Amino acid sequence: MSHPASDVPQSPEALPIRAALATEPLGLLGSLKAARNNLLSILPELAVRQPMVSGRTGLRWHMVMDPGAIRHILLERVEDYPKSKATKNILRPAIGDSLFIAEGAHWRWQRRAAAPVFTHRNIANLAPVMAQAAERAADRIADQSTHAVDMMSEMVMTTFDVISEVTFSGDGSFDSAKVHQAIDDYIAEAGKISLLDMLGVPDWVPRPGRMMSGNALGDMKQVADTAIEARKARGAKDTPDLLDLLLAGVDPETKKTMNTAELRDNLLTFIVAGHETTALTLAWALYLCAFDQDVQDKARTEINNICTDGPITGDQALELTFVRQIIDETLRLYPPAGIISRTAQAHDMLCAREIRPGDTVMIPIYALGRNRLLWDDPDAFKPERFANRKAIDRYAYLPFGDGPRICIGASFAIQEAVIVLATLLRRFRFDLVDGKPPKPVMILTLRPEGGVWLKATPIK
Repeated sequence: MSHPASDVPQSPEALPIRAALATEPLGLLGSLKAARNNLLSILPELAVRQPMVSGRTGLRWHMVMDPGAIRHILLERVEDYPKSKATKNILRPAIGDSLFIAEGAHWRWQRRAAAPVFTHRNIANLAPVMAQAAERAADRIADQSTHAVDMMSEMVMTTFDVISEVTFSGDGSFDSAKVHQAIDDYIAEAGKISLLDMLGVPDWVPRPGRMMSGNALGDMKQVADTAIEARKARGAKDTPDLLDLLLAGVDPETKKTMNTAELRDNLLTFIVAGHETTALTLAWALYLCAFDQDVQDKARTEINNICTDGPITGDQALELTFVRQIIDETLRLYPPAGIISRTAQAHDMLCAREIRPGDTVMIPIYALGRNRLLWDDPDAFKPERFANRKAIDRYAYLPFGDGPRICIGASFAIQEAVIVLATLLRRFRFDLVDGKPPKPVMILTLRPEGGVWLKATPIK
């Protein structure tokens, strides 16, 4: 079981920044306004104190923080709880029916075909790419060491560097920066929840924000399709990259392979999800290390004992257990996917409460990681709570989801985060900058609004 709640919480000054949760009902228009500015602000404060909270905002909704009920949703009755219509409406124009959105048989065969891409061997082979990108980031930061550095923008650049290299081997056939900008622009507009979604208006009614970005998305998909066709004609490289592995992917049961559109949609999913979420994790982790210098010093001692010289290897990353604990604790406090949303398809009971078909069932990962029934001193930064993973209920900690739809790239993200964080802590001491605290804001991902500004002092 997870640690029981503590009766003696730390003072606010001793706690890292956190989002203000709703202390009274917001109503439909209030919820819409809050959701468009920061989805975390629609979470009721009760969600960190109770196993389940229900209400109605146009549609009936339930927020579930009980590990047993979450296991039921994500594992035991997964077919009855597909991704919510709002999630699909937001993302489908950008990434089609890729692994992230597809359901049923269409999802299963894609998952089976893509699974070999993310084997331990393939992930381990990517460690040098991650280490080289980390060293380039450290060099950039060193050039700015006389003033504060926005580590959020630096980590976006670093993880994008990694995903571009492992996707297309830097062969210049794909303008990955253009693709990412198009998706980012789309999400900035279309990712904001529509009042029509909250009212349960049918999917065929157009959502204005999602129509505005169509041209940019069309151009982006054309760029990706052209790159895929060029790779098909040229063939795989000696050391296959992500695109080569996807092109070679075959569903072992049906023998199906992905066509160009399916390859493109999954590739775009991996490019965006594969760098945005890791960049956020690293930015928040650096903020937390600057917040607690004792943690930073302990991590640096571990890194210096294990990684004596040269770029950090995949094997060394596995040995950096305390650095991994920092990443785990960061994901508990600031999960990139702060809310998982599902639409119930059948009558059910959760926590002795009735669930009806059409109800929205949310797992607020942000509130789950701070729930007082599940965690000791939940708002505090304590990496050592992950020293014994068996002491933590599997369904109390879900930064990558769980069940058959657990994030396919979780091991990729963890290895990258450990290598980059360790590389930076080995080379710099990080300190907070007065008057520039990051603000946790969630639209589709939980971002530090205003950036993560830190002073980075090179270690001689």
